[in-house]
Amino acid sequence: MQYKTNIIINLNDKNFQQEINKTNLVLVDFWAEWCNPCKIFSKVLEEVSLEYKNIIFTKLNIENYKVITEKYNIRSVPTILLFKNGNIIDKIIGSITKIQLKNFLNKNLK
Repeated sequence: MQYKTNIIINLNDKNFQQEINKTNLVLVDFWAEWCNPCKIFSKVLEEVSLEYKNIIFTKLNIENYKVITEKYNIRSVPTILLFKNGNIIDKIIGSITKIQLKNFLNKNLK
């Protein structure tokens, strides 16, 4: 199934497990409304999502889903976890640039 890469899926407690268990790489952006670096990174994420057809881009608001946030030990935002088949294969803590995000994704696509 081909995914529309310009759509970033908003995760919740009902679809989180289903999305991270996919065989594609799944990027989860843990964010919060009050986080200014999260707002800046959101624009970067939207731009980069258009360039990677085989990666599923998602977001989870830490304020609304504390059980998931605690399960993955999210202590600061933004935090990016990269999943494959339900397993975390890489992570970044803190806001990054478009080039840094692309380098992170390219490294994990190999």
